[in-house]
Amino acid sequence: MKTILCYGDSNTRGSNPGGGRWEYDKRWPGILSSLLGDGYYVIEEGLGGRTTVFDDPFEKGRNGKTYLPVVLASHQPIDLLIISLGTNDTKRFFGSNERIITRGIEALADVAKTFDVKQIMVISPIHVGERIEETIFAGFSRESVEISYKLSERVKAMAERKDLIFFDAATVATPSEIDQLHMDAESHRSLAEALKEVIIQHL
Repeated sequence: MKTILCYGDSNTRGSNPGGGRWEYDKRWPGILSSLLGDGYYVIEEGLGGRTTVFDDPFEKGRNGKTYLPVVLASHQPIDLLIISLGTNDTKRFFGSNERIITRGIEALADVAKTFDVKQIMVISPIHVGERIEETIFAGFSRESVEISYKLSERVKAMAERKDLIFFDAATVATPSEIDQLHMDAESHRSLAEALKEVIIQHL
C-alpha cells in the first residue's frame, strides 16, 4: 500500500466558505483517497492559517516548518508527501513576496528529504480572490492577490531545480465567491481528480 501525506492549510483541512468544514468525502484529500482506491493510504494533515515558515502573531502553532518533522516522524515511511502551502504567507504582516514564499516551500521540501520520504509534490495554491479586502480576513490585501498570481512560475522553477513533482492548483480550482479564499465543493473535486492523474504517473 502506498502512503500519501497531504500537508497543507485550511483548503487541505476543508474549510467551507459558507462556514464550518466540508465533510470528508467532499474535501480533496478524502476525494483523492476514494479515487485512488484500496492501494493507497491518504493522510489528511491540514490546519487553518498554516504558513510555510512563519510564526503567526495572532494564531499559535501555524509555522509549517516547526510541525512538519513531527508529522513526518509519525507517519514515515511515506511514498509521497504533498505540500500545499503558501496562501497564508501572503498575509501582509509577514512582509513576504513570491520569492520568499517559494523559498519557504523549498525549505519544507528540504526538511522532508531528511526523513523516509520517497517523493515530494509541491502544489502552487489557488489564487487569492480579487475581493479579499471585502472579507473578514484582515491579513490579506490587494498585494496578497498579486503575489498569489505570481507564485506558480516561481514554485514550478524551484520544483524543477530540486527534482520535485509540481502541480498548479489554480489551473483547476478557484476561491469561492463567498469568502474569496476557500474552495467550494466543485473545486475540491476538480483538484482531487487532477491530482489523481499526476499521482498515478509517479507512484
